[in-house]
Amino acid sequence: MGLFDFIKNEFIEVIEWVDTSANTLVWKFQDKGNNIKNGAKLTVRESQVVVLMNEGEFGDIYQPGLHTLSTSNMPITTTLKSWKYGFESPFKVDIYFVNTRQFTDLKWGTSGPVLIRDAELGQVRLKAFGNFAIRIADARKFITEFAGTNPFVRAEGVEEVLQGILSSRFAEVLAKAKISILELAANYQVLGEQLKPEFQKELDSYGLSLEKFFIENISLPEEVEKILDKKTELNILKGNLNEFNQMQGGIALENLSNNDAAGNMGGVGAGVVLTNLMTQATQPQQPAAENKTNLMDVLKQLGELKAQGIITEEEFAEKKKDILARL
Repeated sequence: MGLFDFIKNEFIEVIEWVDTSANTLVWKFQDKGNNIKNGAKLTVRESQVVVLMNEGEFGDIYQPGLHTLSTSNMPITTTLKSWKYGFESPFKVDIYFVNTRQFTDLKWGTSGPVLIRDAELGQVRLKAFGNFAIRIADARKFITEFAGTNPFVRAEGVEEVLQGILSSRFAEVLAKAKISILELAANYQVLGEQLKPEFQKELDSYGLSLEKFFIENISLPEEVEKILDKKTELNILKGNLNEFNQMQGGIALENLSNNDAAGNMGGVGAGVVLTNLMTQATQPQQPAAENKTNLMDVLKQLGELKAQGIITEEEFAEKKKDILARL
């Protein structure tokens, strides 16, 4: 290698970055200690911007396209370096490639149960998780507030930091949304749209745009879910005693059938009798005197069923309470 070739290899003439990782947000050009030739060609591809930095101060920013690095095309950097007009010597600056495309399918989730105050249920602890997408909106701010002097920034690092921010603010922004916990499951999309601008305020300080925010699941403690399930059952049966009695008769039918060791139809008959008795006792169209008589007859028949062991003491007490309330 001759002297001319050695000197030529010290000067960088072509500057570009082809991202093969698919998860890099910022990449610092590796000059390997070499100087950049005045007039070097800078290639900025689609979904990229390039930021020059000189001794910690921001210089020029380049959008997608082919650029020539010279004093005429680097006004800010020229000022920072105090270059004289017509400066043609090789120079050194830090060159950051910033990926401006959208990074999708990033995950967020509460690290543990968060305490939520609900108007109907009071204080409830719940967990939540989902996914989100971001884009670098302000390259300078992102480098200053997030990347710093790191030679590259991966999506995983951003995801980890933002996950902490989203999970820590989740309870607060959920309270502002004023959606009942009982209605959360049916309003994931609506809730996500309400939470997105609240979280955007946090990401603004990093120069990031929250492109999408989705909630995949919000889970309540097991004991709370059991209470809600029971409440749902009661609401279904509320105001419909006939349906309640039919259901109870069906349960008795199943129990008696299971206990009928001989496998005959005695259990079936008992279940039907119990259901028919209560249906008869709750007919609203009968005259008051006749209805009262029917109620007393049903109560007597229930007592006989209990004495014969066909219904349990608990079933008798429950039906008796219903009948006496109607007398």
